[in-house]
Amino acid sequence: MINYPQLLLLGAFAGLTIFLGLPLALAQSVSPRKKGFLNAFAIGILIFLIVDVFSQAWEFVAEAASSAFVGKLFVGDALLDLFALFGGVALGLLGLTWYETRYMKETAPQSSIAGTSVAGQQKREAQFAQHTNAYRLSMMIAVGIGVHNFSEGLAIGQSYVSGAIGLAMILMIGFAAHNATEGFGIAGPLTGLSKRPSIRFIVSAGLVGGGPTFIGTLLGSLWTSPPVYIFFLAVAGGTLIYVSMLMYNSGRRQTTNDILMTGIFFGLCSGFVTDLILTLGGA
Repeated sequence: MINYPQLLLLGAFAGLTIFLGLPLALAQSVSPRKKGFLNAFAIGILIFLIVDVFSQAWEFVAEAASSAFVGKLFVGDALLDLFALFGGVALGLLGLTWYETRYMKETAPQSSIAGTSVAGQQKREAQFAQHTNAYRLSMMIAVGIGVHNFSEGLAIGQSYVSGAIGLAMILMIGFAAHNATEGFGIAGPLTGLSKRPSIRFIVSAGLVGGGPTFIGTLLGSLWTSPPVYIFFLAVAGGTLIYVSMLMYNSGRRQTTNDILMTGIFFGLCSGFVTDLILTLGGA
């Protein structure tokens, strides 16, 4: 019999460790160099996640294709996995592109004070645009990470109900370590803003990014479907490509290339180190 309180506790712990990295968003006394490094560090984490999710998805697709080639699997099932991969990437990458084009036009506040200097107005508009873009980017990163964490939750739930409770525990520990670093990815665009982000926004972003792990754990214990698993991995990959490109373009304007690449390097290293926890655990 499935011990659902224990299972859901695993999912909740794996997802909510994302809040360990989110307090970075409250840092205000951050120099431009440090802010550039932190943003680049977040990009490195996202790049690692892109490699991670696509390698997992492609492993399923390639295995299905190989099985279909030798007659061990129906060709239609292998094609369904492939379409799930392509469809997920299209939804995550092109879907966000369409959404931003249609619904996320930049707007600037109009001054209501007569006699306001042009320079003062331009400064306020620049600050408004900076804050708006930072909040949008942070939430888009949270959405991408949330889709990724949903697929991780599916893996925890499926391992648990199959009787591999030890594997489920290892996955939980590894995913929890991953989520702690993913919190830095969400917080990166918010560091050093002239106005500190609200606790409400930080909590909301954390729930968007980490909450799907809990939901995925529950659903994974009730129902399994390789195409669905592949689809959500692909959606996460497409979304993370989109937001990492936005952050890279922003980083190129904010800091020097050496700081940008150094931050990306350390972000990638942190991703590989946390993933090593899973490998050493035998997962």
